[in-house]
Amino acid sequence: MERRKFLATSSVAGGVAVGMAAPALAQTSNQPDIRWRCASSYPKTLHTIYGAMEMVTKRVAELTNGHFRISLHAAGELLPALQVLDGVQNGTVEAGHSASYFYIGKDPAFGFGTAMPFGLNARAQNAWMYEGGGLEMLNEFYATQGVTSLPVGNTGAQMAGWYRKEIKTVADLVGLKFRVGGLAGMVLTKLGVVPQQLAAGDIYPALEKGVIDAAEFVGPFDDQRLGLNKVAKYYYFPGWWEGSATLTMFINPKAWDALPPSYKAALQVASAEANQWCTAKYDVGNPTALRQLVAGGAQLRSFPKPVMQASFKAAETLYQELSDKSPAFKKIYVPWKKFRDEQLMWAQFCEAPFDNFMAGTIKRV
Repeated sequence: MERRKFLATSSVAGGVAVGMAAPALAQTSNQPDIRWRCASSYPKTLHTIYGAMEMVTKRVAELTNGHFRISLHAAGELLPALQVLDGVQNGTVEAGHSASYFYIGKDPAFGFGTAMPFGLNARAQNAWMYEGGGLEMLNEFYATQGVTSLPVGNTGAQMAGWYRKEIKTVADLVGLKFRVGGLAGMVLTKLGVVPQQLAAGDIYPALEKGVIDAAEFVGPFDDQRLGLNKVAKYYYFPGWWEGSATLTMFINPKAWDALPPSYKAALQVASAEANQWCTAKYDVGNPTALRQLVAGGAQLRSFPKPVMQASFKAAETLYQELSDKSPAFKKIYVPWKKFRDEQLMWAQFCEAPFDNFMAGTIKRV
């Protein structure tokens, strides 16, 4: 994806490219008119996740004087929500906006593109993607799957979802039918959970009808929009399976290769801008939404330490098993784990103690 060349010509803050002057891209003569279609895994009602990809389409058009346009289509309009990657692979659409971990059934290495249980927070995830070799490793793997990618949106750390009953011990997880995405389901299976992967629009009716007992999605801002608080009252934290979650723009390689260099640059700049905006949007929206949910009757609960410890142990066991089975997973996991541990070492001297102290200066919700 010519990352170094891209970053050398862009403004960078905190490891994330945040803008490029439009004239630098728009002055290219004889610009061809190119039209793409992008299928999303998300409904339009999720203003931040869906909105991040909307931002990309608008910025690309602006940066190319309207010569490169991408039409964005919500889940179900062109493709079913969980078949977006397939549509990009087979050329039905030029691009798709989805979560890579929806596709771990193809290979568990897809999990790294979105979130890993007990993995990276948003800041570390962006550091890994943009400067830690993460995007290069992911695209090397994605090339074997017939796509390439750009990160478009990070939710930040997530909540652990909505439950009809309290989770007081590990035994309370046994038999729990839980909507959860990615490798978290594989971890929780080891603790007796029955994971269900459902698209965003299917979560509320499944929880309402009792098809599932609990569900996680993102956090207060989106959970409130989905109405999950209306069908389950216990709201748990932390969402250890998603210390952050990156959304991905999958791109058909033939479509990518056909783009002029200036259009590729426009797409890279727009995706990086949207990736940063998405986290900021959630950071602004989540506090207010959380207060409103609690005022409306939501009962906040934290997972007991034994549940957290059992979950961590199960995750570490799973990672070893997957490394033994999938060469692609192991190739990414080994350097990813080293990066994670280095970030945790650094955070304990700076971010973590500062955040913990400041959190202690205010009243809890």
